[in-house]
Amino acid sequence: MIAYIEGRLLEVTGKGCVVLTPGGVGYEIALPTTALVGLPPKGGEVMLFTHLIVREDAQDLYGFTARDDRDLFRLLIGIDKLGPKKALAILSHFRPDHLRELVLREDADMLATVPGIGPKSAREIMWKLKDKVAGIKTGPLTSTPAQDQPHSEYFDALAGMKALGYTEEEARGLMKGIFDAEPDIDASAALRLALKKIAAARS
Repeated sequence: MIAYIEGRLLEVTGKGCVVLTPGGVGYEIALPTTALVGLPPKGGEVMLFTHLIVREDAQDLYGFTARDDRDLFRLLIGIDKLGPKKALAILSHFRPDHLRELVLREDADMLATVPGIGPKSAREIMWKLKDKVAGIKTGPLTSTPAQDQPHSEYFDALAGMKALGYTEEEARGLMKGIFDAEPDIDASAALRLALKKIAAARS
């Protein structure tokens, strides 16, 4: 089992990244969007807790910036009919403490907002997590699940930068700084601010 990988960011892919280890081996790793947004620029150091799933036709590696996230991923994929793709989608929307709060509140409606998770599936997941929720490590339960998470405005702005010809790394580097400073900014304003920053740097 590959449980941890440390190396340099070689490439950002549509579903995650490729990490080049000091030994010269490149690992393609699927990531939740929460981890994807936090990646360093190309060449930066990456440290990920990982889980390997071996199938007949593929070996899929999933990565997480925190051990708790990986442990929760393992808990989720242990639920019948909840595969790694849906588990990753859930972790792209909710941190461990937020998911625990949902389970305690039995808020299946909020869980059903995750793509690929319908109302019936959400209720089943809630029911099956009830006896396991104590194993989900948490912080203060003060914010709603939608807060502090990457949202569509970020990805819309990222897509806008790429449409203008900027690379994934260039666009992500700019947008991360902008959204870290102004989490509630909308895509068009973020795009304008990014272009201003570029123009100022060139002048």
